[in-house]
Amino acid sequence: MQIYTDELLKNVQKRCLELAKVFSDFCRENGLLCYFCGGGCIGAVRHNGFIPWDDDLDFFMPRDDYEKLKKLWKDTDRYVLLYPTEEYNDHSMYITLRDKNTTMIKPSQKDMDIPHGLALDIFPLDGYPDSRLKRKIQVFWALIYQLYCAQLVPENHGGLAAFAGRIGLSLVRSPKTRYKIWRAAERHMTKYSIRDCDAITEICAGPHYLKNRYPKECFAEAVYHVFEDTKMPIPVGYDQYLRIAFGDYMTPPPKEKQVPGHDAVFIDTERSYLEYKGVYYCKDGSGEAVSGR
Repeated sequence: MQIYTDELLKNVQKRCLELAKVFSDFCRENGLLCYFCGGGCIGAVRHNGFIPWDDDLDFFMPRDDYEKLKKLWKDTDRYVLLYPTEEYNDHSMYITLRDKNTTMIKPSQKDMDIPHGLALDIFPLDGYPDSRLKRKIQVFWALIYQLYCAQLVPENHGGLAAFAGRIGLSLVRSPKTRYKIWRAAERHMTKYSIRDCDAITEICAGPHYLKNRYPKECFAEAVYHVFEDTKMPIPVGYDQYLRIAFGDYMTPPPKEKQVPGHDAVFIDTERSYLEYKGVYYCKDGSGEAVSGR
């Protein structure tokens, strides 16, 4: 796996911020609501920039804007917007914006012939139904979606989740059938409009975040906060959101946990992934080519 040096981490952060500026500007120009989530939001509030050891940036978008993004975005020679479809699946459950002039090869994608550029992850926000029963059903469909869309065993969420994941994937091996299942699950889990609910949830995140219930006022609009050499959007109710999601987010974690959070086979912030085909990905020459949309 790639070992982060201080120089490499700074270069990754620089490229990630470039991606974030491109994405934020596009959303503002097209009337789409977006805001930093997770470490990017914490970094903005606590550090006025990156958490010093963070190695990526993520955004939230309300579901309606998230779906509009797919229709409005036009790929360029450098930036490509990717998301799962029947023809394209790179084990992500959400939209990623990738910089094709860079390289970041993830372990789960090293056998895929896809754009392996540094990525910005974009997560949709959905309505959290008021009924407890409806909420349980929504969570059920979200877990089905995650399993058959990502098509990976959830190894990092406990032994029971991993066991259930292996059973579920072994029972349905056909990519076409898996697609039909996760598309049906997606329709069920997203049928609760934010307009009709009192709260919001993130149902394309891992099981831990899937449990979270946020007052929808937290995400009613974006406010711009200092972030490195610019200003970036964060949720207007950022403090309440971050406390629900992370607890005492203003206190940094112990020193031993202050490390980059994502594994990579190889990273190069200056050269395109195309230069590394057969070297760091698709090494045996038989990698699965995954077509675009």
